[in-house]
Amino acid sequence: MLNLYITSSEKHIGKTFVTAGLAATMQSLGYSTSVYKPIQTAGKEINGFMQSPDLTFIKSIDPYINSHFSYLYKSDLEPIIAADSDNETIDIDYVNNEYKRIISTSECTLLDGDCGILSPIAPNLLVADMVRKLNIPLLIVTEPNSNAVNNTFLTIAAALEKGIEVRGVIINNIKDDCQKELLNAMTRTIEEFTNVKILGLIPHLVNYNPEDLITAILNGVDIESVFNVKIEKLDMN
Repeated sequence: MLNLYITSSEKHIGKTFVTAGLAATMQSLGYSTSVYKPIQTAGKEINGFMQSPDLTFIKSIDPYINSHFSYLYKSDLEPIIAADSDNETIDIDYVNNEYKRIISTSECTLLDGDCGILSPIAPNLLVADMVRKLNIPLLIVTEPNSNAVNNTFLTIAAALEKGIEVRGVIINNIKDDCQKELLNAMTRTIEEFTNVKILGLIPHLVNYNPEDLITAILNGVDIESVFNVKIEKLDMN
């Protein structure tokens, strides 16, 4: 099974974009792929029905990707607050059972995180506790900005303290005007200080189609290291 929990060093840096790209790429390589979002805040009400905007985006990239969620809230606050507003409590045992059900039907399952791993989801429980419960490796998405190194360090440290395997880091949304010195220094610093590898560099894409996103993933990401598997089809590309 090729399973990952994808989180980000901070909000709004393209975590779901990377999740969609990885899912579509694995699907294109012949792996039946699911994306599971245990918790979705900032849900959208459309025609009287609540929808997950992140899963809607992923399905727009590849409608054949299986998508699932367990908890969906309209509030964009921390999960524990959003759940309390709906008189609910997030149950990580329920999430774990749903995760086991989903991975039994897919060769590749990506969990799209809703917030950072130190966000509280229930009394005395953090996202990191849920990830540890699922026993799933962590992939961190960041982007080249002034807070990236510090926030990536904090995410890695928190994960390791909880006993979570950190598979690597992907730097997303690299714009044309991004200074090469900044990108090189950021990559070198993260690897030297944390011993966690940078596994991908993804450019900023504008007006792209699904094929462009898959191409960016194939050209910019070490897929085999991300999933810790030999993919024969990559040698044929």
